[in-house]
Amino acid sequence: QVQLVESGGGLVLPGGSLRLSCAASGNIFDIYVMGWYRQAPGKQRELVAAITSGGSTNYADSVKGRFTISRDNAKNTVYLQMNSLKPEDTAVYYCNKRTDWFAWGQGTQVTVSS
Repeated sequence: QVQLVESGGGLVLPGGSLRLSCAASGNIFDIYVMGWYRQAPGKQRELVAAITSGGSTNYADSVKGRFTISRDNAKNTVYLQMNSLKPEDTAVYYCNKRTDWFAWGQGTQVTVSS
């Protein structure tokens, strides 16, 4: 059973930056396409970025040019660098596979507010 642990969230001013991390247990992490998702209050969870095992990436239009997803397969860790944050980025952020999800972790809260 793979466990996912997200960290790095917090309160940040508009225009600020945060770097999220997602550590996965297990030693088969590197074969999966991994994604960062977010869920704002009253809204459905949405995929914001994904990365293949080889490092190819894609992003939701709402974050393109501001967020960067990366991974370190040796450390079983996925990262999300978030720059130029906006209040509408406020949400709980989760990582998981792109499809056929593992059990969801607890997520990490990101709040963008002045």
